[in-house]
Amino acid sequence: MRKSKSNRRLERRCRNLSEESCTMARYDVNNIAVSSLLSSIKDGSIAIPEIQRPFVWDSTKVRDLIDSLYQNYPVGYIIVWQNPDVKLKDGTISSGKKVLIDGQQRNTALAAAIVGQEVVGADYRKFPIKIAFNPQEERFDVVNPAILKDAKYIPDIAAIFDPGFNSFGFVIDYCQKNGITDNEGMSKISDIITRLKSIENNNLGVINLSHELDIEQVTDIFIRINSKGVVLSQADFAMSKISSNEEFGGNTIRKMIDYFCHFLQVPADYSEIRSNDTTFAQTPEFHKIEWIVNENEDIYEPDYSDVLRVAFTYKFSRGRLSDLVSLLSGRDFEARDFKAEIAEKAFYDLHDAVLDVVNQTHFQRYVMILKSVGVERASQVRSQNVLNFGYILYLTLKAREIDSSMIERIVRRWIVLTILTGRYSGSPESAFDYDVKRFNTYENPLEYLEQVEAGELSDAFWNNVLVDRLNTSVASSPYFNVFLMAQVKNHDKGFLGEHIEVKAMLEERGDIHHLFPKKYLIRNGITSKGQYNQIANYVYLQSEINIKISADAPKDYMAVVLHQCETGKPVYGGITDLDQLRQNLEENCIPEDFAQMGIEDYPRFLEQRRVLMAQKIRKFYEALK
Repeated sequence: MRKSKSNRRLERRCRNLSEESCTMARYDVNNIAVSSLLSSIKDGSIAIPEIQRPFVWDSTKVRDLIDSLYQNYPVGYIIVWQNPDVKLKDGTISSGKKVLIDGQQRNTALAAAIVGQEVVGADYRKFPIKIAFNPQEERFDVVNPAILKDAKYIPDIAAIFDPGFNSFGFVIDYCQKNGITDNEGMSKISDIITRLKSIENNNLGVINLSHELDIEQVTDIFIRINSKGVVLSQADFAMSKISSNEEFGGNTIRKMIDYFCHFLQVPADYSEIRSNDTTFAQTPEFHKIEWIVNENEDIYEPDYSDVLRVAFTYKFSRGRLSDLVSLLSGRDFEARDFKAEIAEKAFYDLHDAVLDVVNQTHFQRYVMILKSVGVERASQVRSQNVLNFGYILYLTLKAREIDSSMIERIVRRWIVLTILTGRYSGSPESAFDYDVKRFNTYENPLEYLEQVEAGELSDAFWNNVLVDRLNTSVASSPYFNVFLMAQVKNHDKGFLGEHIEVKAMLEERGDIHHLFPKKYLIRNGITSKGQYNQIANYVYLQSEINIKISADAPKDYMAVVLHQCETGKPVYGGITDLDQLRQNLEENCIPEDFAQMGIEDYPRFLEQRRVLMAQKIRKFYEALK
């Protein structure tokens, strides 16, 4: 059979890939009828990963897809990957399913429009997508109330593809309703209905990736071939692998992860999900995640990739998710072949690991550790990788039955250390892999922590590196956030505040204000945001105090504060005692001579305060020991 131009173009593109990642022996490009593709999905020979995850296309895109098929336009390729074959105990080779790597939305759209299957929206509610068709104009539309009243339209094309559809009877009925009585008109409608029904015989391009390709090679091929350049993450591949497994409960694992993460974000969808997925709602796994619906803390809200990474790294003591895919495929890393017993154990271990991650006691205890280190809101820890490894470390040490107080001390210090050093910035896999192995190598895990501290947190770091890193105007700076953690931990009051702590201001989403007011700085020639928005110029301050200060110089508004300490009549805040004022300035790392400072002192003020902030952070960290 002569190959289409699009197929030939795709093959040329694939031939341009490196021989290592893609060769003609490791992939092939074929066509498959729409009806055959849908049948393969129904019988399970092609597994759509995460089939019940939300459908993200809007109805107009579904309409456009059907119209493209009707017009015989190309609709892109789908990519499927043959799972590695696994040696069974009797010596035979199992034939793994093909996992749909790219094209899930198109396939779901086809199933909705042609078969009439309901889709699951972002709120996990099921709903139909009905595509209407006007045979007289050969026009597709998303069904609406007006179309339902219009006899020219077929309100739902799924009826045309029903196995019991009577084309002759339908044409007669349609023509009668629309006043079409001539043979030519009736014949035209019949031909158009036949053309519409033939959509299911149209071909889609399929790229079949061989089981010989590993996950890194598949990722490379996906990125290079996909015209949109969408990067499929290792977590997506892993979830695809999990979802396609029925023998060892992969779909149950996937649902645990998916629903747990969704309940974290949208607990109101609990009832809808429970009623839509009644089978899973009766399982022990569903009951294990129900508690999260009533959880009010939002400090740690992992998504599905985070849960998967935490579970895998903690349970398997590995940081690379590509290794998870290999293990779930039954790979024996030493013998370099595939064994069914390895796949089985990997699935069961992952199942138990996910249960540990979503366990109410574990999760809440970890959140308590975060709060005990001064984290009051999620924005204080900008790196999700830091939070993920903190939980990995907690679960790892708990599984080793390390004393709970020791676990808390180690986890607290590690979280702060990794924030300050940027240990998990960028791709964390290598660092995760190294650290989890090292923590498990030491009989006393505290020894590894102290080893890292000695190398990363020297006097030079505290006195020079950290001070330099505090020279920034980025309010979300991790170093400023650690400073706030220190203030929370020490129960520091807000600037010029008598009773209200920084902790309360963070909890109530309080505002950050300028010690040298922004308007004052601009009025005096400091117009660069990078200068007046220095984090060393930031402080948590009650709004009413900030309003009264307005655009005054520090020496002016602090003169009022000093006067109120003499008279006992508060103007800015409630502090009326000099000792209390000195303590407040110290808590907020304000230089001693701040009350005498004007515009000429601003550069010196920033330098001094950075040093004081670095010293406070150091004391805070060392107190965690």
